[in-house]
Parts: sequence; structure tokens; C-alpha cells
Amino acid sequence: MPRTAYVNGAYVPHSEAAIHVEDRGFQFADGVYEVCEVRHGVIVDLNRHLDRLDRSLSELRIGWPMSRAALIHVIREVLRRNRVGNGLFYLQVTRGVARRDHVFPAKDTPPSIVVTAKRTDAAAIARKNAEGIAAITVLENRWDRVDIKTVGLLPNVLARQKAKELGAQEAIFVDADGMVKEGAATNVWIVDGEGMLRTRPAEHGILRGITRTTLMDVAKPLGLTIEERAFSVEEMLAAREVFVTAATSICFPVVSIDGKTIGNGHPGSIAQNIREAFFDVAEKTAI
Repeated sequence: MPRTAYVNGAYVPHSEAAIHVEDRGFQFADGVYEVCEVRHGVIVDLNRHLDRLDRSLSELRIGWPMSRAALIHVIREVLRRNRVGNGLFYLQVTRGVARRDHVFPAKDTPPSIVVTAKRTDAAAIARKNAEGIAAITVLENRWDRVDIKTVGLLPNVLARQKAKELGAQEAIFVDADGMVKEGAATNVWIVDGEGMLRTRPAEHGILRGITRTTLMDVAKPLGLTIEERAFSVEEMLAAREVFVTAATSICFPVVSIDGKTIGNGHPGSIAQNIREAFFDVAEKTAI
């Protein structure tokens, strides 16, 4: 079935979707984005994603391209037109189209918006959950404001490519002091010998993942304790479990890092329990 995209006020065939050559997202990566899971015909954690979108836009002083209610309508329509009951939608907002200049364009320049949707490979996700994934560590080389979900992802792209070339599926950024930050497209968690979950605080230096936030709600009824503090690569390698979280994968267990086996080399029970309980706790918005 041909896919449909929404671009600046129009629903168009995905193969014909285009933006202006001087869109600032294309010229400067001057824009932000969100990716949100769709499962069993509902959108997962939609309002938290839109709240983060609002923060990202505010931090970059980009206006909303439409009202929140109108955007939700567009998202639903894109999902319906693409018949996505299990998959994801992607939305991107940029500062708009203007003559190329580093400074902001005129205040009345309308933001650009793109919304797309696609189905995901459920079998591939299930396989990664059953087998676990491999990761590598890379030295942090991104800008300081990674707490804003911008489209400027070149360091993340290069890190993921390096991981692929080394036979891994994720790259984990590490700062100059040897402390773990986050994955190229994920937040990182460890489980210590006592079963406590640890993840780096999200006040600075990492993105406050929506799945990361909801996982904290999931952990409570499971009787899990979470400690938000920085941890070193050495602590991560010695952990009982390591897993990464993201909207498109929920919770992937990591069974090796830099070629070193984590725990017993198999996905751990805590990651599995979290993944199984996640959907019941997460907010669900009908399409």
C-alpha cells in the first residue's frame, strides 16, 4: 500500500513528499523531532512526547506549527491513512523556509512540519529481546545541549555506523571521565548485584527519554528501586544486567559491550519483566 506523509498542510504520497531547499532543517539542522510508538491500535505516551516537543521548541525559540489539538488530529490521520496499528510515527518541526542566513529569519516565518508513519518489524524486535544486543562505547563528541531533541544527529549517526561495522547494534557515549552518558538513540540502564536499577540523571548531558520516564512508573508496582546517578564503564561492565530504552524498542537487553559479556551473556529477568509490564502502565491514546 502506498504510504502517505503530511507536509506543511497537505497529505501527499510519501514518494513525492518534499521540503523547500532553503528549509532551515535542511540547511542548519535547525529543528526538532519526536518518534512515538503505536501498538495494538493506540499511541503510546503521546502526551509526554508532545510535552517534550513543546520544551524542545521553547528551548530553540521555534513556534508551534499548529495547535496541539490540530497536531494530534494530523498524527491520527497520518496513522489511519498508512494503516499503522503497530509501528511508529515521526514528526519534525523546523524554523521554516527563509533565505540562508545563520541568524533567525523574520518572526512571521511559519515553522515547517512533517509527519510520517510506518509499520515496524515485530519479529526483529522480538528476536532482539530474546537474544539481546551487543553494544560498543564511544567517546562523547556531541554538543552540550543533548537534552533538546534536535535533528542535528551526525555524531549519533557516526556512532551507530561504527557499532554496525563492529557487529553491534548500539553505541554508548562515554564522557572524558569514563562515565556513561547514553546510547546513540537510547537511554542506558544497569542492574546491580542487589537488583537495583541505575540510570544517569537527566538534568544535564542526556535526553530525558519518554520511555525512560514511563519506566519509572512501571518499576514501582514491580517492587524495583531506581537510583538516578552517574555510573562508570567499569560499573556497567560488572552489572548483573544492562539494557537500553527507547520509544521504538521499549527495553532491549544488552548482553555484550566492547566484546565483554554482561552477566551470564543472556537477557536478564528484570528487563523482561519491565518490558512485559510496560504497555499496561503507559498512557494509551486511541487513533
